[in-house]
Amino acid sequence: MRPVYMAAAVHVPAPPEQVFAVMTDWSRHHEWMLLTTARRVGRDGLEAYTGVRPFGFLDTMTITRWEPPALVRVTHTGRVVRGRGAFSVRPERGGSRVIWAEELELPFGALGRAAWPLARPFAAALTRHCLHRLAALVPPA
Repeated sequence: MRPVYMAAAVHVPAPPEQVFAVMTDWSRHHEWMLLTTARRVGRDGLEAYTGVRPFGFLDTMTITRWEPPALVRVTHTGRVVRGRGAFSVRPERGGSRVIWAEELELPFGALGRAAWPLARPFAAALTRHCLHRLAALVPPA
């Protein structure tokens, strides 16, 4: 099945080093990613739980590229979320540009694929909202 792609970007009025530090402080993930807690597992693993227990899912990931303060790439390896994701931070006039991109295999087979056109605007808005929450956590330069 063909994966779906989604990305969002936001300007953060802080240098990439500061943005990257907050973005990859997994213990603070819940402060900007709605209903999600995250933690590092071993050298290259991440676990993120999204939802309100017991209603939610575990997103397991392997970090495949780590280039502070510019890039984190992951492979989603969970039962619900599978595919690739990335956070990139680029210098931009007055701060940084943060881009969050996901290329995912949708769960639920043909049903998930059929629902994607309806879910995509909501998912994109939620992603942008989370990035704005991240931006608010990073002290301006």
